[in-house]
Amino acid sequence: MSVLQPGTPAPEFKLQREDGEAFTQDDLKGRTTVLVFYPFAFSPVCTDQLNLYEEVLDQFTAQGATLYGVSCDSSWTQRAFKEKLGVTIEQLSDFEPKGATCAAFGVLHEGGFPQRALVIVGPDGTITWSYQAPSPGDLPGANLIFDGLAA
Repeated sequence: MSVLQPGTPAPEFKLQREDGEAFTQDDLKGRTTVLVFYPFAFSPVCTDQLNLYEEVLDQFTAQGATLYGVSCDSSWTQRAFKEKLGVTIEQLSDFEPKGATCAAFGVLHEGGFPQRALVIVGPDGTITWSYQAPSPGDLPGANLIFDGLAA
């Protein structure tokens, strides 16, 4: 399975925000959204990735993009991870049913966790750019997101 390609409408999905509220494909409409799929909260590469993106978050925002971290961790784990890192990037949980959204976007690893992937969804709900790292241990630099936003 591979990440959904540009031109594909975002699939129907349901993730959970930190406050327990749902985040669905309807929340993507009207804005440019970057979904940052990552394997595990508190793992070294995921920690580095979110810290890196937080450092340049104002530049993403200036380009009209909103970033969301997505993992199969529980929302409680994601909240602790976010607080420990001191990042502001909102986290979305694909915990229940585990991995359903990751599978819909084509990024669910056979081990039951998300591949490290980036998906940009345009204001019309269509994927405009996507990237999947060669392995979960590879950190996609912020420059990839900037390139995707420019595409």
